[in-house]
Amino acid sequence: MKTGHKQNNNLVPAFSTMIAQALGSSLTITTESFAEMFAEDGVMEFPFAPPSIPDVLKGRSAIANHLKWLPELLTIDSFSEPQVYRSEDGKTVILEFDCIGKATATGKPYNQRYVSVITMHNGRIQRYRDYWNPLVALSIMDNDTVTATSDTKRESTHA
Repeated sequence: MKTGHKQNNNLVPAFSTMIAQALGSSLTITTESFAEMFAEDGVMEFPFAPPSIPDVLKGRSAIANHLKWLPELLTIDSFSEPQVYRSEDGKTVILEFDCIGKATATGKPYNQRYVSVITMHNGRIQRYRDYWNPLVALSIMDNDTVTATSDTKRESTHA
């Protein structure tokens, strides 16, 4: 396991804590919910998402619905401490971090690198662009998982 990783087997709360700490005073609400950090009309984008995974989620409820199936897909052992970069105007935060985990269905290792570009507005996330390697994600999935995420893509891309 890499040095500097925080261990936690609960994906969404561990991720939420890491994001809230990285955003610091840019985030003006206190919550343990990643979805609640978004503006009501916030957008989450996955520019490199493969066809079976949503590429855009519009609205806080669509983001929350998408996040519901992630713990069934992955068990995350740790996140690295993120490298944090802030724009001069404070409206954009860029994070670089890694996670180590495994696929729930296949047991295959999920070791992923992320770059997240976060745009803030009125103390909440307005836009979250999540850059990651789709080949890593596809390599851990079985056919049932790909089918389920394809169904989720059709259902969750819009609020």
